Amino acid sequence: MKPTPLLAIALAALLAGCNKSAETPGQIRVAVIPKGTTHIYWKSVEAGAMQAGSELGVKVTFIGPQREDDRSQQIDLVKNQSLLNDALVLAPLDAVALRDVTKEAADKGKPVVIVDSSLADSASFITSYVATDNAECGRIGARAIAATIGEKGKIAMLRYMQGSASTEQREQGFLDEIAKFPGIEVVSSEQFAGPTASDAQNTATNLVTRLTDGGALTVDAIFCSNQTSTYGMLQALRGKNLAGTVKFIGVDCDATFIDALKKGEMQGTVLQDPHNMGYLGVKSAVAKLKGGKVEPVIDTGATLVTPDNLADPKIDALVKTQLQ
Repeated sequence: MKPTPLLAIALAALLAGCNKSAETPGQIRVAVIPKGTTHIYWKSVEAGAMQAGSELGVKVTFIGPQREDDRSQQIDLVKNQSLLNDALVLAPLDAVALRDVTKEAADKGKPVVIVDSSLADSASFITSYVATDNAECGRIGARAIAATIGEKGKIAMLRYMQGSASTEQREQGFLDEIAKFPGIEVVSSEQFAGPTASDAQNTATNLVTRLTDGGALTVDAIFCSNQTSTYGMLQALRGKNLAGTVKFIGVDCDATFIDALKKGEMQGTVLQDPHNMGYLGVKSAVAKLKGGKVEPVIDTGATLVTPDNLADPKIDALVKTQLQ
């Protein structure tokens, strides 16, 4: 019988307790709680967190909800892991729903570093916010879209999921920036891809169908705001034999995106630095525990990757950290 989410959390806690004997006495323990654990983006966050833990001699536990829309499971994880660890590194999947439980942990003296996606009204109790400047990430995407279509034409944007602060900021940044180009009309921006690749592909397929007339797309370009939505849209376009017939800019990294860039099916993807996010998240939490200075906001950067700069050594290195 498949264990329930709460049972899975309890089992994870039990295993964490059993592993204490293998720890160095007095060793600092940090829990890293992502929005999910299946996407390659979070595996890169994990790799960065584990690297920091190894360098600092800290025990890092990486544990997240099974789905990126399971708020209750992530809340339970924060409660549970705050009891088992000295500090938390959290990527809240909902900016509001995770606030109270996170504040409870911080009020009990557990440093909390927020990564990837912001937490509402939390500046007074979190240790640091380590993330992409998500509004700028969206603006980069908008400028790239405008350049690919000569600053005129019709475009569509596929959102990620309601309540996700990082992508909401990204989407608003995109819309604010694209509004600076009077020759560009946004004809669709209300669709949400959803938390899984299959959800995103279904939504994207429906959107592509709606935007198709006589076998051709009625838009000149499409922007997607994260890995899930970008992947879903790419598969939808391929499924309709329309990949490469429309300018397409996404966000985040996936082996299929690199392949699509090389084939001309995508004109760009805006990469974050999730490895550095995980790395600096753990380092900031440990610095706080040791009484060191921690910057309240750390911008980990955003970089536009295109077919033209894929071979650049710096771009290649950034891509490789996300294709582990």
